[in-house]
Amino acid sequence: MLYQILEALEAANGPVSLDELSRQLQIEPGALEGMIAFWVRKGRLKDTAVSGCAGSRRGCTCGAYPKGCVFSTAGPRVITLSDPAVITAK
Repeated sequence: MLYQILEALEAANGPVSLDELSRQLQIEPGALEGMIAFWVRKGRLKDTAVSGCAGSRRGCTCGAYPKGCVFSTAGPRVITLSDPAVITAK
């Protein structure tokens, strides 16, 4: 089942929501989260949030939030493959 997650993400033509992937693989969303976390720990997947601000690493470009942009984690969560070449070689 774990390799099916990698294969589904590799075959996807663009972003796939957690709910869509859950339905496609017939896995409960909570269980799928755990499986994705497994692959993130193993380095096969990357789990990132898309920034909602065009700010720099030091803070917002607007300067309103010198300690960091409050919108930096407001974007959607994105799961990506770390290295597609490695995934196809089982």
